[in-house]
Amino acid sequence: MNEDIDELANSAIDPRLDNEHWANVLVQALPYFRHWCGKIIVVKYGGNAMLNEELKAAVMEDIVLLSTIGVHVVLVHGGGPEINHMLERVGKESRFVNGLRYTDGETMEIVQMVLTGKLNKDIVGLLLQEGGKAVGLSGVDSGLLRAKRIQKDGADLGFVGEVTEVHPEIVQSLLNQGFIPVISTVALGEDGDMSRYNINADTAAAKIAIALQAEKFVQLTNVPGVLRDVNDPSSLIQRIHLADVDKYIADGVIAGGMIPKIECCTMARKGGVPRTHIIDGRVPHSLLIEMFSNRGIGTMIY
Repeated sequence: MNEDIDELANSAIDPRLDNEHWANVLVQALPYFRHWCGKIIVVKYGGNAMLNEELKAAVMEDIVLLSTIGVHVVLVHGGGPEINHMLERVGKESRFVNGLRYTDGETMEIVQMVLTGKLNKDIVGLLLQEGGKAVGLSGVDSGLLRAKRIQKDGADLGFVGEVTEVHPEIVQSLLNQGFIPVISTVALGEDGDMSRYNINADTAAAKIAIALQAEKFVQLTNVPGVLRDVNDPSSLIQRIHLADVDKYIADGVIAGGMIPKIECCTMARKGGVPRTHIIDGRVPHSLLIEMFSNRGIGTMIY
């Protein structure tokens, strides 16, 4: 058994590092191990990190490693590209209202099937394959997420909802037993409403982080973070104070699809989550770099 472990460990060591440098890496990481052990972090997982198999494997390895050393990881996932693909396969034409997808009853069934029935279980399987203990949930299970129907500029969007309540007891119970909860963002309606609602995964993850009193909320996305110049990755802004967010939006530095992601970070921060981050899921092991080094990666809202 020990020989098997040694073989695995040796295969993971960068041959360019001699023993002294390798030991130094571990020693530098030790304070971070101590700090994060026993803490809850919520990771929103989506984008290219879900589509590229090598990146997907790296994310699973990171999460299992974190769990193994005692960090309580909650993984919340989306699945927009996979939903689009399934709608195309069944010949379901998408309808948009004010730029947002209208979700009728048939589309909602497909959303639930893809997110809860396929993607969620695929992720659980990958975590188990890496040696982790994982359990798949949706927002419907144990009434974890309750939602109400929303509108866009007064127009009905069908079964698209926003989270109104989070009941995290089932998640906390799983964390206490050493499991990694993997959550798909299909929610149940409010009391008396048995409908299912499609929820924005970034927003749901932020609200779950608040309800769990998480120490850190991380969004894995497909950009380096907030850039002063979107065409220049070296213009990354590593830290943004909460009070400066509106100014960055007004100046156009935070724009387009980055605005809702930043809004989720500010929501989590105002809700009591001490650290909120947007990091590049295209970088292998970006989660470990963020957690266990002083380099950091991506943009932190503080």
